[in-house]
Amino acid sequence: MSATQRDLCHHSCVLPYTAYLRIYQPIGSFPWEERLHWERYADSSDRPRRINALAAEHAESLERLVAAPPVVAPAEESRNAYLRRVDGRLYVCPWQTRLRSWQAFAEFADATPPSLSEAFVPESEAERTEEAYRSWLDSGAQVRPGILSSNWTVPVPWFAAFEGQERCLVLSADTTRTLLYLTRTSLAVRRLEHTSGVLREYIGQHAASGSTEGLVDWLRLTAHPDSLLELDYGGLPHLLSDDHLNDDHSVAEVSEALRALADGDTERVLELRERMLRRWRFVKALEHAN
Repeated sequence: MSATQRDLCHHSCVLPYTAYLRIYQPIGSFPWEERLHWERYADSSDRPRRINALAAEHAESLERLVAAPPVVAPAEESRNAYLRRVDGRLYVCPWQTRLRSWQAFAEFADATPPSLSEAFVPESEAERTEEAYRSWLDSGAQVRPGILSSNWTVPVPWFAAFEGQERCLVLSADTTRTLLYLTRTSLAVRRLEHTSGVLREYIGQHAASGSTEGLVDWLRLTAHPDSLLELDYGGLPHLLSDDHLNDDHSVAEVSEALRALADGDTERVLELRERMLRRWRFVKALEHAN
């Protein structure tokens, strides 16, 4: 894909309206051969730059899905990744396109009647995909996805993993529109555990969100102790106005709501909750209008 095409993807707002939670593993945590690959990849002039990586990943997926017949998952795992350098150290978040495609299709197949799913994916391709995924699982593979995605919204537990000062909003005059947070995974785990503890103590055992605890389990099982965690609003900033994004401090509001809950300030908790509900209700309304 040319630079012009990648820019067009951003400018035309054709990115999926999906948010992402990504784990960036330190380069030293990879097996030797993988480490060499990612070091060479980081030095390559041909890889997608960070600003265009999401558009490049999406374009790759579209090419498979518009093929005749559509290809649900690539035959080989992707050799691309999102990269970050922090304090001179390289961190890598592999795309894992094949694994994530397998898992997404399994969720789609479970939630969709066969008569309807065939309108999207021919039976032969569905069977091929399911067989490939089953064979991979039977091989004893233990690789877990290092990227979670959420369409049209950001799950509240994702906000609880970060602090407001870790926010980065870029609204440039060109096609760059980004809202993201970056933190150490070890900090994220502590914050999520704190969140569960506050909910249990002040609301009750039933209030401890299973999704929050599931997020902790995912991080503990998947992330290296020295890894980074990124919340990326993905394609959502291309849908929302500058004012909406400037006013979006959902992470800070979740942190404040937890403090207010611990202080017994129920009125403030309800105020913050209503503010977040209004903000994300607006985004969900755009989904139904789409």
